[in-house]
Amino acid sequence: MAATRHNAAPRAIAASHRASATHRITAGTAIAAVCAASLAGCSTGTDAGQGVPGPPKVKPAAPAPQNVVRLIGDGSTAYTGAQPHLLRPERLKPGQKPPQFVVFSWDGAGEDGQKLFSHFRKVSKANNATMTYFLSGVYMLPNHKRDLYRPPQHSPGRSDIGFNDEEGIADTVKQLRLAWLEGNEIGTHFNGHFCGSDGGVGEWSVKEWKDEIAQAKKFVKSWKTNAGMTKTPPLPFDYDKELIGARTPCLEGQKNFVKAARDLGFRYDSSGVNTQLWPTKKEGLWDLSLQLVPFPGHSYEQLTMDYNFMVNQSGTNSQGDPAKHDFWGNQMRDGLLKGFHRAYDGNRAPLIIGNHFESWNGGTYMRAVEDVVEAVCNKPDVRCVSFRQLADWLDAQDPATLKKLRTLGVGEAPKEGWASFLSGRPAPAPKGVPGAPAVKEGAKE
Repeated sequence: MAATRHNAAPRAIAASHRASATHRITAGTAIAAVCAASLAGCSTGTDAGQGVPGPPKVKPAAPAPQNVVRLIGDGSTAYTGAQPHLLRPERLKPGQKPPQFVVFSWDGAGEDGQKLFSHFRKVSKANNATMTYFLSGVYMLPNHKRDLYRPPQHSPGRSDIGFNDEEGIADTVKQLRLAWLEGNEIGTHFNGHFCGSDGGVGEWSVKEWKDEIAQAKKFVKSWKTNAGMTKTPPLPFDYDKELIGARTPCLEGQKNFVKAARDLGFRYDSSGVNTQLWPTKKEGLWDLSLQLVPFPGHSYEQLTMDYNFMVNQSGTNSQGDPAKHDFWGNQMRDGLLKGFHRAYDGNRAPLIIGNHFESWNGGTYMRAVEDVVEAVCNKPDVRCVSFRQLADWLDAQDPATLKKLRTLGVGEAPKEGWASFLSGRPAPAPKGVPGAPAVKEGAKE
């Protein structure tokens, strides 16, 4: 019975997005003034004091600016140097207990009238977290330019999540800029969000995936031209270099997507369903998929995504019985926390959580996510990071260490303790327990 529920998880996601295909992202209030990218000023040395007349002294050359802004293309994006607030990953020392990683990620990632993008940026900063925002490229394309999108197996200008308007684009650009400068990652959720049969992403070829990715990049790199916002400051990153991972619509099409992503230099994918085990690579990419966690009150487990909790609570009705909203949100919160503690007190496998900026069932799932961020991100040994940061850490580890970590089952802590498990040699047993060296009579401890 549990297996049947688990296998149904991706299909439930597909059903969700078809139900919400008419959703269109728009901004409800005017954008605040957008701050231009700052540059460190160049300083010159002062003239030397008065002295014996002689040949004119040559002033030292002005130091190079600390931050260099180099516009790319039409100026929609720019190279501004290394991303701020990224910590250098460190390899585990022998016997060291691994940190508990938690990744919060967002599908679509546009700023609309709900202002949830800006809200969760603040939540992230307040709790020492960084996150991954999977941007839908069509949210950077105004509706009157919709025919610029040529989706695979569909007519030009078709999108199951609509397009945007100038105000919505301006709001989204502002949040993307601030998010990146705060150390968050900008990934992709592609464009038209086509699920199921009749041209859904699960039917796309490797070549069609590459075309979809190229268009997603193009819309991010040309929003100034397409929206007529030539005086707006650029996004402060080179998207060709920033984009290293994604989650496919409805978790469909992973097989051909990862082949295309591998060829394009991506480093990870989050489009599958996993249990809480240490990650492996698939087609050369880190498989950082969503996971199954306990579902309070049920014998089966649930996928770590807001929509899947909703489907198993109110069905495809996104505004179910108001009397149950708090209970449903608490159920999601408690399920995610149970999954967290199962890893934190067990095998320390990274916990992967995915969400949408939505108001389903009165916004109860957004409250649940915020509660989880506040509950876990400030605990000892916990690192709430983006997928990029997690991939960086995994790449920095000794492959033999990761292989050993993968031998631990879901929620399984090393019986002999972490110091022994990852040291390559048995740790000395505590005194007074079987296997401990006998204390000689008269010897000092």
